[in-house]
Amino acid sequence: MDTIVAIATASGRGAIGVVRVSGPAARGISEHVCARSLKARNATHLSFLDAAGEPIDDGLAIFFPAPHSYTGEDVLELQGHGGPGVQRLLLKRCLEVGLELGGQVRLAQPGEFTQRAFLNDKLDLAQAEAVADLINAGSERAARSALASLQGRFSQLIHRLQEQLVDLRLRVEACLDFPEEDIEFIGRERVKERLEHIQASLGQIQEGAKRGLALREGLRVVLVGPPNVGKSSLLNALAEQDIALVTETAGTTRDRIIEEITIEGMPIHIVDTAGLRHTTERVEQMGIERTWKEVEQAQAVMLLHDASGQIPHDSESEARVLAILGPSARGAVVRVLNKADLAQPLPTSKKVEGILVSAKTGQGLDDLRQTLLRLAGDAGDASAGVFSARGRQLDALARAAVCVAQAQDHLRVEALDLLADSLQRCQHALSEITGEFSSDDLLGEIFSNFCIGK
Repeated sequence: MDTIVAIATASGRGAIGVVRVSGPAARGISEHVCARSLKARNATHLSFLDAAGEPIDDGLAIFFPAPHSYTGEDVLELQGHGGPGVQRLLLKRCLEVGLELGGQVRLAQPGEFTQRAFLNDKLDLAQAEAVADLINAGSERAARSALASLQGRFSQLIHRLQEQLVDLRLRVEACLDFPEEDIEFIGRERVKERLEHIQASLGQIQEGAKRGLALREGLRVVLVGPPNVGKSSLLNALAEQDIALVTETAGTTRDRIIEEITIEGMPIHIVDTAGLRHTTERVEQMGIERTWKEVEQAQAVMLLHDASGQIPHDSESEARVLAILGPSARGAVVRVLNKADLAQPLPTSKKVEGILVSAKTGQGLDDLRQTLLRLAGDAGDASAGVFSARGRQLDALARAAVCVAQAQDHLRVEALDLLADSLQRCQHALSEITGEFSSDDLLGEIFSNFCIGK
């Protein structure tokens, strides 16, 4: 196994800088660079020495012997001053010593320290991914959810569900040798109830994962409506700064404008788009085409109407939005009646239900923010079942849910062999989340997105 070395702190100047070493040559490097043997897991103040025995820097050295280290290998951490020059000198010295000792020593690849921690069973894959999520967390809630996954909350839920699946599989497969007892077995072993419990547990995990994904990536909300309905003004009001240009001229917004806002720690990506109308102006047409592409990618759409009644309701565009999102996703459409400060009584036939707001005065904006939080899957409790999650994990949970549904179908026709197969495929899908089953290509893709030194 190669020994890997890297600067573990962010590039640029800082108060401290950390050079990390992991692998069989770590102990030898520590004895040469530090000129002494280090007591395990104790910080020692000393000078880091070059080949001539002259100090490179002054700092703390900590040696973690295998297997009680982050990677499960011998690990050395040298904590010195954070200047780029001194860090590079220390990194170069560690590489020189490693080669002098005859070891295979090289610079670490992105995420390689954490990848070794995974391969050495110090972390499962969900926990390893949570390391990167914690580093990249842009809000307090995102950081807390990533820490929950790193500490094993997500993995524990998955393992508990897998235990239930294994238990039921064993019972079903034990009965396959006695087909004449199928009916008695189903009732005696409460197979139907056990499957329903598994399905309910899986649903709860999926909801938690959706909240975690929203915390990690943010909810993408697209503003849609006719020109001059106040989309750009609403974006500015939610962002509490002038992001988008606002004029009385219809069609001012020609291209999308994306701004990230944070509501109670939840990142929300607001996308302002070109107003929808029939036009022969080519540039505006291109902007409208991009609006529809944004709707196709949206997690939620804010459909704006004019509360003053001056801009007619565009029922054709609304119908197209609903058709794109699909009947099952209509909860992702929020109707917003803007210009509440200019609202006039309208005939009952022309009234539209929605959240009444004024981008100008701020009326109704708090209600709108709370609605966006609910769309992001947030129940207002920062600690309720929240853990960081990724798209691949949601995909695995969705495939597991399909397998459970198929298992229920097989149970209804008493096809226990197919039932056992569906349970096994469900277990396999869940195992992809924690890494019991994972391809080398997947691991390479996951860890390549980490920063160097982690």
